[in-house]
Amino acid sequence: MAVIRILGIDPGLAVTGYGLVEKDGQKLAYVASGRIRSRLTDSLPIRLSSILEGLAEVIAGYAPGEVAVEEVFVNVNPKSTLLLGQARGAAISAAVLAKLPVAEYTAMQVKQAVVGNGHAKKEQVQEMVKRLLKLPGVPSPDAADALACAICHAHGGLGLGAIVTRGRRVKRGRLS
Repeated sequence: MAVIRILGIDPGLAVTGYGLVEKDGQKLAYVASGRIRSRLTDSLPIRLSSILEGLAEVIAGYAPGEVAVEEVFVNVNPKSTLLLGQARGAAISAAVLAKLPVAEYTAMQVKQAVVGNGHAKKEQVQEMVKRLLKLPGVPSPDAADALACAICHAHGGLGLGAIVTRGRRVKRGRLS
């Protein structure tokens, strides 16, 4: 089986997190992670351009084969949701322009895949990403969310329920 490099993206208008992992069979390895920041004083088109260009540089530099993006959650504030959706569109555009396949996952799917709990807190996601990828330190929240998205995709979006449990079934978080 070929090694697959996956780019995970946690879109945000102020900060877009990215994380790359390599999947070799059942093994996952950390490649890189970081953040793309846009200046709050810039206009919306300039901020979206920063996201698009920043991710285009990441794609050119690390040559992922697949991309996983976190879906937008519906926020209490419709304006914030719309702005986040536009940042997400810029992120997806960077992948599409590079002719990469894009998979989308909800925050709940990502948390379930990495922590085993779809309602996990950010700190729990950060700690599990650190453990799963054997990182020396806890990644920033944006990078951790992006790496978690890539991990979710690497596991086929199936979460911890896809992990072999020595003949036992996992049912709603409990071994049966």
